[in-house]
Parts: sequence; structure tokens; C-alpha cells
Amino acid sequence: MTTYAGLRADRRGKPDHRPPLVLLHGLSYDHRQWGPVLRSMEVSDPGRSILVLDMPGHGGSPLRERHGLDDVAAMVHEAVTEAGLTVPVMVGHSLGAALATAYAATYPVRGVINIDQPLRVGGFAAMLQHNEHLLRSPNYGTVWNGLLGRMGIDTLPPEARNLANPDALPAQEILLTYWNELLTTPPSVLQELNTARLERLAAQGTPYHYVTGAEPDPDYLTWLRQALPDVAITVLNGSGHFPHLARPADIARVLIDCR
Repeated sequence: MTTYAGLRADRRGKPDHRPPLVLLHGLSYDHRQWGPVLRSMEVSDPGRSILVLDMPGHGGSPLRERHGLDDVAAMVHEAVTEAGLTVPVMVGHSLGAALATAYAATYPVRGVINIDQPLRVGGFAAMLQHNEHLLRSPNYGTVWNGLLGRMGIDTLPPEARNLANPDALPAQEILLTYWNELLTTPPSVLQELNTARLERLAAQGTPYHYVTGAEPDPDYLTWLRQALPDVAITVLNGSGHFPHLARPADIARVLIDCR
């Protein structure tokens, strides 16, 4: 492990003709989430330049003052630049995929791989705002555990299940700082921001691949394709919210195709 721009990082491979990959985990996790995919990559695409980051406040990276998507994207860009990587493929799971999308809308990338993060976030934001009193109380874990219960963790293989179960209840500060935008911004405005990000990627011709663990809602697909007409979609049925843990070899093949 090493550190770039204050973010703890696992650096793999060396730069070559293949675009580097930057892997971003979801909220409450860390770089270990990518272990199964990295092992598959070692077999199927050895030597690939890969940077696996701990987001601020996770793993070995300290908490920062601001954790909005654009704020953290700027921190990630500093780390990517300090690592000497240019025009990477941004790969993210859950919140990490939202971050990868925000990053790509601002900084040069070869492509984006979004692992199971819907980007029409108005409904989720409305739910958080409705439960803000709980999130700011000693009982904040009620909201978090309710979310975990809908992620399909119990259906995962044993090793994957261990990686998907957080080591402990996330610190309240982590949830409140990362969800601050969702708690304080009208859902309609959040939706407009994400739509604008995707439309920017479409205008740039940035390849975008959405990998999901279940058939997406048809209304969501309609919205996604309107904003991003050339989006590629892969459905890995039965893998719940964690396709990269349930089907790491399939995710590795998606990454290998990024040339």
C-alpha cells in the first residue's frame, strides 16, 4: 500500500498501451472490496495498471471536511495525477460509481464502468430526507441496516458475503458527510445535476458501461438512454448489489474490454 495526495492506495501493474484502471469502492467499505476482481485480473489481464483507492474517511484515508461528489472527485483526481496516471477508466461500485461519473464529467477519462449504482437519485434522496431525524440521532443505524437488508448480501457466496458485510456500523459522521448533498438539496435539483453529468459524457463520446445485479426498472432505462444514448448495459442476474463480489470473473472481463 502507498499514498497519493493523502489517499491510501493499492497500486498494481505498470503503465503500458492499455488504459489504467482506477477502482472506487462504495460507502462504508475500502480497497478490499476489489480483491476478487483483482485476483481474476491477475490471471486474465496480468500486468494491467490499476489504482485502487480508499475514499476519504475509509480504510487508510483520513476524513476530509467536505465529501460532496465534486469535492471527492477533485481529491481522487489529485491522487490519480500524483500517481502519474493519465486518461484512466474510472470503475466504481455503488457510491464509488456515482463518484466515477462525477469525475468523468469533469476530468479526462477513457471510459466509466458503473457497478450497480442507479443515477436517478431523487427517490433515494427523498427517503434520506424523510429519515433525517433518525440519521442524526443515536439510532442512525436503523436506516443503514435497513438499506443493507435490501442489498442481497445473504445470497452471496461465503467469501463475498464476508466482504459485503461491513466490519462495523459506519461512523455517523461518515454517513452524514457523504450524504450531506442528498440531505440538503431538493431531489429535483440532484436529478438535474446527474442528468447534466450524463449528457456531458454523451456529448464527449465517453464510453459508459452500467453493470447491474438485476433487471433494471424500465422507466429508469428509458431515462438513462435518453441522457446517454450509447450506454452499454450488462445484467448479471442474481448478484444483488454486489456483482463484483458475486461474479468477479465477469466484472474482470468487462474491465479487460476497456482498451
